[in-house]
Amino acid sequence: MAPSGVAFYTADRFPKWQGNIFLGSLKYRHLERIVFNAQRGPIRREFLLEALKQHIRDVRQRPDGDLYILTDEDQGALPRIEPVEGP
Repeated sequence: MAPSGVAFYTADRFPKWQGNIFLGSLKYRHLERIVFNAQRGPIRREFLLEALKQHIRDVRQRPDGDLYILTDEDQGALPRIEPVEGP
């Protein structure tokens, strides 16, 4: 996977993500979310941001609960993951 940055999600902004780990992948060019059970064993993995097609260099949780991703490309990006407001 060639892991890069890692963030343990602790904020309230995404309640369903609390206690999840987010890993950047340089090799597979995605952000991986790992969901754990009550015994702290991994139960599911989800791959995010694959459409960016960029190496994920780092991932950080901001104090407000949003996640920032740093990509490692010539035309790199610093996308922010934030909740989508419903209708």
